[in-house]
Amino acid sequence: MQESIFLIGPMGSGKSAVGRRLAKQLGWEFFDSDAIIEERTGVDIAFIFEKEGEAGFRRREQQVIGELADLKQIVLATGGGAILIDETRKRLGSRGTVVYLQASVDQQLRRTRHGKERPLLKGGDRRQILEQLIKVRDPLYREIADILLETDGRTVTAVTAELCERLAEQAGGPA
Repeated sequence: MQESIFLIGPMGSGKSAVGRRLAKQLGWEFFDSDAIIEERTGVDIAFIFEKEGEAGFRRREQQVIGELADLKQIVLATGGGAILIDETRKRLGSRGTVVYLQASVDQQLRRTRHGKERPLLKGGDRRQILEQLIKVRDPLYREIADILLETDGRTVTAVTAELCERLAEQAGGPA
């Protein structure tokens, strides 16, 4: 049995939705690092970016992920940029199974056009921003990923089912 499962990937890849479903199936607790930061600060991520910049947000994110990565049998959905900090990558990679949920830029554009505000998508061409982010982040996601799953055009149920199969294979048992 895995120590914990950490979901990484770009915004709009389904980390929170898949994470909630997976945690429920495993009977584990689910955490979303962005939601915890918002809960602790009492403000949304966009406000933190506005007041503290991305660097300030990343410090908060590193602290929260550091605390959560020490817990056992949890599913953690991280923010898309959590892997930018070397210490965070090392911690996730050494504390559990890291799952990279991949999503194309087209998929990200569809999934992020509504819903909560995305500070990194403000003030520019969204496609261009997402293409630049994935260019920088994809190698970092791949560096620590134990499992890579494509999410484009797939339901949360289908992605979660495949992930459960892959986790069982990795653990050496039946799905």
